[in-house]
Amino acid sequence: MSKVTVVGAGNVGATVANVLAHRDIVKEIVLLDIQGNMAKGKALDTWQQAPIDHYSTYLRGTDNYAETAGSDIVVITAGVPRKPGMSRDDLISTNAKIVNSVTRSILEHSKSPIIIVVSNPLDVMTYAAFKTAGLPATKVFGMAGILDTARYRAFLAEALQVSPKDIQAVLMGGHGDTMVPLPRYTTVAGIPVTELIDEARLSAIVERTKSGGGELVNLMGTSAWYAPGAAAAQMVEAIVKDENRIFPCCVNLSGQYGLHDTFVGIPVKLGKAGITEMIELKLNADEMKLLHDSSVAVKSVMDVYDGMGL
Repeated sequence: MSKVTVVGAGNVGATVANVLAHRDIVKEIVLLDIQGNMAKGKALDTWQQAPIDHYSTYLRGTDNYAETAGSDIVVITAGVPRKPGMSRDDLISTNAKIVNSVTRSILEHSKSPIIIVVSNPLDVMTYAAFKTAGLPATKVFGMAGILDTARYRAFLAEALQVSPKDIQAVLMGGHGDTMVPLPRYTTVAGIPVTELIDEARLSAIVERTKSGGGELVNLMGTSAWYAPGAAAAQMVEAIVKDENRIFPCCVNLSGQYGLHDTFVGIPVKLGKAGITEMIELKLNADEMKLLHDSSVAVKSVMDVYDGMGL
């Protein structure tokens, strides 16, 4: 795979392009934005970084979808960022129109790319892109769980005073307040986290993870970008290198976990074909209930989108 397009040259999109360029695994990255000069400027800035940080990936910015032709992977970050006091649901109408337009425009020039959605509200924007694209569910999915588990692992590393490199975790469900962290599947260098931290502190970390995006919005006045951008770039890397890495991603479920026609996060393998396998964990009754409750919340937002007739 030699060409990746990132749609949206704001903070998240520019970070995706910059982090991915540093991986030096694709020939070309196209950064596209309706503000063409901003996309051109950020792409040029990152290209001028190449001699310093020693990568060969070429970047160019544009506002012309024709320049995305032949893209193997497309990362959609375009949309209005969440502001303080604004729920993700408030973003549906505006961002769905943007995501749908982007998806249609991309498919005019690239036959069957893998599409990774980052725009919020994540679960319903992934659904919107999937419906518009008409591609298999293995090729249209959302970035959420990698970011959410990263926040969870970062908070745990801080509390336990260990390296975040040694923490592995699984998190499922919707992206937001109804996400389902799974302490039973959380380990530190192979040690179950429950052996290293008391239940009260772990519960507090889980709750902080659920509101992790809102915490950053309140601090900065806008959504996060470094961690989300790096998370999307990590997904691209797994696909380009055909690594079959296991990540929690927002996907269309067709019977897995007893759920149908809903977009929630579950662990999947990512390789050159996109999603190569959806993994069904043996959840206990409490965990399964939390996942189904999260799905109900997501489905209600999907219904709102369907009712808009976009």
